[in-house]
Amino acid sequence: MTAHILVLMGGETRERQVSLDSGAACVRGLRAAGYAVSTLDPSGDPALWIAALIDQNPDVVFNALHGPFGEDGKIQGLLEALQLPYTHSGTLASAAAMDKIMSKALFSKAGLTVVADREVSLNDLQTGGDPLPRPYVIKPVDEGSSMGVLIIEDGTDLDLTPLHGYDRLMAETFVPGRELTVSCFNGSAKVVTELSPHEGFYNYQAKYTDGKTDHLIPANLPDPIRVQCLKDTQTAYAALGCRGVARADFRYNPDAPAGQQLVILEINTQPGMTELSLVPEQAAHLGVSFPELVQMMVEDASCNR
Repeated sequence: MTAHILVLMGGETRERQVSLDSGAACVRGLRAAGYAVSTLDPSGDPALWIAALIDQNPDVVFNALHGPFGEDGKIQGLLEALQLPYTHSGTLASAAAMDKIMSKALFSKAGLTVVADREVSLNDLQTGGDPLPRPYVIKPVDEGSSMGVLIIEDGTDLDLTPLHGYDRLMAETFVPGRELTVSCFNGSAKVVTELSPHEGFYNYQAKYTDGKTDHLIPANLPDPIRVQCLKDTQTAYAALGCRGVARADFRYNPDAPAGQQLVILEINTQPGMTELSLVPEQAAHLGVSFPELVQMMVEDASCNR
């Protein structure tokens, strides 16, 4: 009998459109891999979509949600309560990865290099001045896709408009240098991509607009840095207890002192799966097609039933 895969996509977060795009790509890939596929948008009345989820009773839930609820442990906890196997990381790993302050504390404990941060509020920023020496970054503690990220440099006016509506914020020392990312599947990381935005930093527009960022794969790095990047990704993945596919983001500053050149920023347990996304691109570089990738993710979820 053909396995029935239910793709969760959409939701009610700021990343709804990204999730719909990821979900649509996954549906195409799963069908190409031979699965029977249905979809569910967990928005509106929870009683209705939870009832629909139970009624469909899929063999595996493919989680293509992004942002709060989809990747912070909440939907994972619900699926576990319903005894439905699902792709990507479990409840605790998802919650820890989504909380950037918590995940950085775990990375530091595992011996990885992180930069200084502190939790702040809008009121702190409006009345208390700079929370860290400039340049620094302000970002939501529990948001993805670089939403709400501000870089505060010398002479920058502190316009906090993009941060309104976020409950928790953090300030973090800005790390100059090159943007690197590494996908990890079942604890194994194999290739590093360098992201080179045409302007500014790797923000939401640079991530999801075709032609805004060059993806250099494999990244042109000194071999010790490449090896360290792969090793640090695997360490971060293990430190949070991740499962399935995740992606770690780094900054590499060759001018920093030895031991501080490679800084881990975060790990994403629900990386994008659109045509412009990094995980499918790295998989293709390694000879794994998109249908093969999503099939691997489904098979991994089945093993964790």
